[in-house]
Amino acid sequence: MNASFQSASLRERHRNGKIFSALFFASTLFAIVSLVTLLASVLDQTAGWVLIEYSIPEADIVPSDDEGNPIPLASLESEGLLSILDENLGGRRLKALDLEKPLAERSPGDLRELIIAEVLEPSVVRSWNFAESMLSRESIFQWAAETVPEGSLVFRWWISSSFLSHSQSSNALFAGVRSAILGSFMTIVLTILIAFPLGLGAAIYLEEYARDNRINRFIKTNIYNLSGVPSIIYGMLGLGIFVRFMAPLTSGALFSAASAAGDSVPLEAAALAADGRTILSASLTLALLILPMLIINAQEAIRAVPRTLRESGYALGATRWQVIFHHVLPSSMDRILTGTVLAVSRGIGETAPLVLVGASTFLTQDPTGIFSKFTTLPIQIYQWTSRPQSEFRNIAAAAIVVLMVLLMSLNSAAIILRNKFRSQRRV
Repeated sequence: MNASFQSASLRERHRNGKIFSALFFASTLFAIVSLVTLLASVLDQTAGWVLIEYSIPEADIVPSDDEGNPIPLASLESEGLLSILDENLGGRRLKALDLEKPLAERSPGDLRELIIAEVLEPSVVRSWNFAESMLSRESIFQWAAETVPEGSLVFRWWISSSFLSHSQSSNALFAGVRSAILGSFMTIVLTILIAFPLGLGAAIYLEEYARDNRINRFIKTNIYNLSGVPSIIYGMLGLGIFVRFMAPLTSGALFSAASAAGDSVPLEAAALAADGRTILSASLTLALLILPMLIINAQEAIRAVPRTLRESGYALGATRWQVIFHHVLPSSMDRILTGTVLAVSRGIGETAPLVLVGASTFLTQDPTGIFSKFTTLPIQIYQWTSRPQSEFRNIAAAAIVVLMVLLMSLNSAAIILRNKFRSQRRV
């Protein structure tokens, strides 16, 4: 009877094990399918047919050859392209374009893009996603021919070199993410420079120096609580402290810093121009946001270092700081960097706190320093997805891909550093 009972118990445990194994596999499969669906949905919007309508036909502005046929815009050299701009744009607009970059110094390709944007003024009638473009090509062409016969149907990759090199524009065909990439990169790098030493220092103190008393236990408990505070609260904190109270510092007025345009201006004018809504304020706010996660992860990493390692250092006469610097930190740095990667990944994708501290939703100038006005990729994606035109959803999808690539690049750099520390520790 005893043997029969043990056999039944064993079968039940094996059955439970198979059930849990199936549940774990289903959870993994669900996560993979969700991720693939998300990526496929994003990538599907980054290419497809686009129906474009021009305000002026190209044949109306280009010169004609000896037989009276219009010369294609692509065949004209700089002299001919400049004459088209002179004939079709007003003096003030030509002067403004010349101030951005002298027209005489621009390449024929740049001049053609300028003519298309300023003279032909294309607008998107309708855009189709990649899958729809591949599966319904004939119906798309038929619809375009019946609806806008004078329009031009082109297959467009929304992620392109011009998309990466152009700044924002009210026309999706000419909009880019250059300013947003620079803003995101500068913001997150400054955030890491501020948060990493502070978080690591706090973790070292709490694990290696702080005594086990009520005050320190209270501090540790509240650090855990702060990691769960919604990011919008940090945005309100950043708005009150960094943007308003510390405006003379975060706007750069105290240092006679350049304004958002990059020119030196008087102190009062600089303070009014930037108003604390700068990259420095955003970085300080994001540093506060990720600081609890950095401290907690660093504490766990330091705590995992065996006590015998410390005692061996003390036995050789090393001071506490020497033990920390030469034994504890090298042994825990790979895990600390792993936690940093997770914290930075959260910071780079945040939108709510940046909206509150003044990230611009439309900015055509690149940030030139930590006291510049700024925008970031999440803000740009949010702004484009809120637009009713379908083409802005296409460039929002392209910006999402750029954001993921930027995020993976930063994470890869951190992983390479982590593996380097890990390999050194094994040696």
